[in-house]
Amino acid sequence: MEIFLKTVAALNDETRVLLLCFLDEHGECCVCDLQESLEMIQSRLSRHLKILKDAGFLKVVRKGTWAYYSIRSPLDRFRLEALEEIRYLDINLPTFKSCNTDKECKV
Repeated sequence: MEIFLKTVAALNDETRVLLLCFLDEHGECCVCDLQESLEMIQSRLSRHLKILKDAGFLKVVRKGTWAYYSIRSPLDRFRLEALEEIRYLDINLPTFKSCNTDKECKV
């Protein structure tokens, strides 16, 4: 029951729905690229990413000091159907902006 409630609560926020849609569209993204693309401060972004991860939507891969987020695969039926519904929403996604041109995040 707890994970179900976390999943529903995670979807009850416009920013988190936008993040899911953005990651679904662009695939794995570094936190710095998400900050740049979504014009969001790191602390706020990290909070939303943690909620989505705890709700079972995201996986995180750490490469050095950087964290790369993507949609978890495979998703269970409930999360997969929620993601499919999000794809039907009329969301104006921001353009992907990389914080680095060589695809490597640097301090």
